[in-house]
Amino acid sequence: MIRAINYPILFAVLLLLNTGASYAYPLDGDSHTGIARLEGYRLVQEGKARGIRLEKGAQLKMEQVKLRLQGDSSLTLPPVDKQFQKDILAWLGKNKDKYTLSVLDLTQPDQPLYAEHNGGREYSPASVGKLLVAAAFFQVLADVYPNDIAAREQLLRNSMIVADKFIRYDTHDVPIWNAHNKKMIYRPLKEGDTANLWTYLDWMMSASSNAAASTVMEQMMLLKEFGERYPVSESEANAFFRDTPKSKLGQLLADIMQRGVIASGLNPNKLRQGKFFTSAGKRQVPGLRSYATTRELMYFLLHLEKGIVVDAFSSREIKRLMYITQKRIRYASHPALNNAAVYFKSGSLYSCRREPGKKCEKYKGTSINLLNSVAIVESPAGADDQLFYLVVVSSNVLKENSSVAHQTLALRLHRLIEKRDLRRRTKD
Repeated sequence: MIRAINYPILFAVLLLLNTGASYAYPLDGDSHTGIARLEGYRLVQEGKARGIRLEKGAQLKMEQVKLRLQGDSSLTLPPVDKQFQKDILAWLGKNKDKYTLSVLDLTQPDQPLYAEHNGGREYSPASVGKLLVAAAFFQVLADVYPNDIAAREQLLRNSMIVADKFIRYDTHDVPIWNAHNKKMIYRPLKEGDTANLWTYLDWMMSASSNAAASTVMEQMMLLKEFGERYPVSESEANAFFRDTPKSKLGQLLADIMQRGVIASGLNPNKLRQGKFFTSAGKRQVPGLRSYATTRELMYFLLHLEKGIVVDAFSSREIKRLMYITQKRIRYASHPALNNAAVYFKSGSLYSCRREPGKKCEKYKGTSINLLNSVAIVESPAGADDQLFYLVVVSSNVLKENSSVAHQTLALRLHRLIEKRDLRRRTKD
């Protein structure tokens, strides 16, 4: 029997996400998961609350989010198709060496088409590394309850987690849905905010909240340490982090994160999230350097669709957590994808040289302007016959609006894959 932490819930609210974020998880999952913000957005779609109406591509139900390649053990990345690669590189023009990307078209699974550019070049994953945190968390959960999916779901739904010092400091707003007033306000997470584990995973993936990500990492370390005794009391959790030498905490984190990668059939020398996402987390638990390649992240997406990122249950949950069910941003925001189901994670790092009278504009860094996008696209959403492709792209073009650049790339790639599929249909 899973025991819930007996902390009081401080506010009678539904905790939602940043208006600038792209929200995930199917909206009918509120009662199953306890992810409270889903009820708020579902009520908007039913005309019972004010808010943004969703595009068709965002309206899949839980059972419609499927692992498209489950049971296919033979499919792997094919050799690069030179024409496909050439078409994509033509769009990048003079900036092509500032990009690294991998694209896999699986619209015809028996005839996969692959292109990459600088696919083995290492870069910082930024918030895309939260995918690896999700994989590591679900791996620990599977290790504790290897043959009991119901116990895993019960733990995710019933374990109430209180935000503590590990959230310091994060500026990502978390919308708060007041069920009584049917109204949202927006603010960063505060110490004392309470939600279940599924909600923290949702915040981490959808709002890309650093505070939520560090809380998930904190909790997975406690789950690893205490096993079926988890969740433990606040005093036990505090004692564990206070009394365990920092070197051992760092090694525990490294072991957990590495196991999440290796057990999913991925290469830890090409893919690693090495540290917490908040300064308080980094002070408490020493970390390692984080890195990724688009090729290895493509393997992550491929293994996710096969159901072997941890296991089928975990892979499907991670895919649901990636499913955008609100305002779309960056690569995923082009209207050409409105009718598509998009499973998405992105991350950015940008900074500027100090110049008198000039501000550092978002996505227009002058010293670093990194933007990473990972997407699974199924278009049109819910159709029996649809486009199906996987994309991983990272760019570092200084002074360019990287968000617009990724959005434009999304349009061009989508149109290219549409044309290829049209040629196939005409030929058939």
